Amino acid sequence: MPRYTFSVNGRTVTVNAPADLPLLWVLRDRLGVTGPKYGCGIDVCKACTSHLDGKAINPCVVPVSEAQGREVTTIEGLADGDRLHPVQEAWLEQDVAQCGYCQPGQIMAAVALLNETRNPTDAQIDAIENVCRCGTYFRIREAIKRAAAKM
Repeated sequence: MPRYTFSVNGRTVTVNAPADLPLLWVLRDRLGVTGPKYGCGIDVCKACTSHLDGKAINPCVVPVSEAQGREVTTIEGLADGDRLHPVQEAWLEQDVAQCGYCQPGQIMAAVALLNETRNPTDAQIDAIENVCRCGTYFRIREAIKRAAAKM
């Protein structure tokens, strides 16, 4: 079985896995990183949104082989110790979460957007397309705007 070495939230890991095994299952089942949630497995709901070399990805459809030698960041790696990322702070300030299932993916998608666009428009925020069954889209938009102002 092939071996893959990559970084997860700043820690180097090596896993034995089939090349086509979705990165989400490596993160959750082999490495115990449970922040990225399984929702659909087909790149639609985006509950698993994480970052690969700083860019938003959906590890439910990214094979582990693509992580070789790269940096994977999940919600667990976003804060700096006890200091929350500005997007996480804004999420709390705007009381975004209800059930919370989609929130790790929503936050990671928002961080990726703000890394590319410091003052996103409503259309750019809406283009994130992460599914929230609770329907907190207005509060998500407001939290992203608040985080943008902090960053």
